Amino acid sequence: MQRLTISLDDKLADALDQMIRAQGYGNRSEALRDILRRHVEQSRVREDAESLHCVANLSYVYGHHARTLAERVMTLQHAHHDLTIASQHVHLDHDHCLESLMLKGPVQQVRAFAERLSAERGVRHGQLNLIPVAASHTEHAHPHLHPTS
Repeated sequence: MQRLTISLDDKLADALDQMIRAQGYGNRSEALRDILRRHVEQSRVREDAESLHCVANLSYVYGHHARTLAERVMTLQHAHHDLTIASQHVHLDHDHCLESLMLKGPVQQVRAFAERLSAERGVRHGQLNLIPVAASHTEHAHPHLHPTS
């Protein structure tokens, strides 16, 4: 383990301390380690997306009465069945639904699928939460996925 010393202006240090209290971190070091891990992983995903695998959650809200939307979304999901682990559907009100898809696979394919689905007419508030993982192949037909850090 290495010890690093950083200097922060008072405003930034206060903001960090507020985040620590709000999120329940035990100390500044734990919070900063999480922030750095997140930043390193995001950079790695941007730079090395071709070779990385991920697990992800795509959540989106859509209008229940949008013409043919449910059929278009279902067709798109079936066309990418190899990326989909599970889905959950929630009725928010009479007119709106929330769908949450659990996905896994190559980062580029997952991201492309999420962007395509989120761009469907009638889909609103699409949000992808992508977590990079290491894929190791075994004698099984599918890869095993492990967190990278």
